[in-house]
Amino acid sequence: MITEIGIVAGEIWQYLDHNGESMFSNMIKQIERNRDVMLMSIGWLAREGHIILNQENNDYRLKLRKE
Repeated sequence: MITEIGIVAGEIWQYLDHNGESMFSNMIKQIERNRDVMLMSIGWLAREGHIILNQENNDYRLKLRKE
């Protein structure tokens, strides 16, 4: 499971790198992975400081942290 979370985290990172800031609801349609795994992967990326995550109503806005 941890391997799948890591792979999906990489896909999310690549998606944000190519497409810029995105809403989770849009991203899940484009990446086409299990929603729970995507949420775990986003948590991993957020915890590691790779993304900035903000809640907007019932959705989340994500963007890469560029330093």
